Amino acid sequence: MGIRIDDLTVSYGKENVISGLSLDIPEGCFFTLLGPSGCGKTTLLRTIAGFVPAAGGSLRFGGIDVTRLPPHKRAIGMVFQDYALFPDKTVNRNVAYGLHARGERGPDVARKVAEALERVGLGHLGDRHPAALSGGQRQRVALARALVIKPAVLLMDEPLSNLDAKLRVQIRETITELQREANITTVFVTHDQEEALSMSDLIGVMNKGAIEQLGRPQEIYATPRSGYVADFVGAANRLAARLRPAGGGLVEADFGQGRILATDAREIPAAEGLLILRPESLHLSTAPEQGFQNLPATVRSRQYLGSKTSYRLDLGNGIEVMADLHGPGHDGFAPGAAVSLGIDASEARVIAA
Repeated sequence: MGIRIDDLTVSYGKENVISGLSLDIPEGCFFTLLGPSGCGKTTLLRTIAGFVPAAGGSLRFGGIDVTRLPPHKRAIGMVFQDYALFPDKTVNRNVAYGLHARGERGPDVARKVAEALERVGLGHLGDRHPAALSGGQRQRVALARALVIKPAVLLMDEPLSNLDAKLRVQIRETITELQREANITTVFVTHDQEEALSMSDLIGVMNKGAIEQLGRPQEIYATPRSGYVADFVGAANRLAARLRPAGGGLVEADFGQGRILATDAREIPAAEGLLILRPESLHLSTAPEQGFQNLPATVRSRQYLGSKTSYRLDLGNGIEVMADLHGPGHDGFAPGAAVSLGIDASEARVIAA
């Protein structure tokens, strides 16, 4: 079932943490709340779960008003950041906990637990205790416990943040596969942009208790609506610029050391604004090249990162940009080198200041 949030307000004491938030999450959607610590994403998740009461507005699951229902009556499965497993119970008993809490007993419980553990690849570890498991295994037990009750809504609060980089990739693949298989409406909270971009159907970027931008991963990354979103979702060069419409969905952006054409999807009128350049969209060469808008630059520093090299470039008058090069010879420009910075108008974006 989908989730409908209308005019939601959440308060801690006299302070409103969330004010007047409205949101529709379609049935079966993998929806991610993305943002830094303190932006309100976990508060919103815990309000959806019923752990934090709403001071105003309403919450509906599939048309059913759950605003005043306690968590155990909301048909949710919850996966916490710290796993929240019972250390004195075996894996089997941890997974069975939600079924027992709902009054289920007998052979059906054992069957459902076995099936849930097989789905997360842990069918052989049912008799172990959490202390005997790795972090990735404990997180998969927590996932099995959430899924075994067949919830209408799955809620996940930074479930991968305690895992190392390789395990995070493995577990996020497990989560997305199981979510797609079960077609469960899922709300996933993270501060990690890579997790959000790789896992989500929809992303809501949160800022100060509000959703700054809502959209598909490709939309959020390629067409940020604010400097906050551009800066938080991926690396971005943000240059203050004077904007002037140029027709055909393009705008002329004058940032002091250069004047280039950029894509203007929302037809911003002549005004002060921001020119957004993603580091990976920039091109470096020893001389101006056809097909690009070319600006002179000087390499100030470089960082070799294996699959890419990240360059800090000086455009003059204190204006610097970062460029990430991939492919053969990506580390071929030394500090101090004079280069030509190539910009494709279709890869440059402008937003209102």
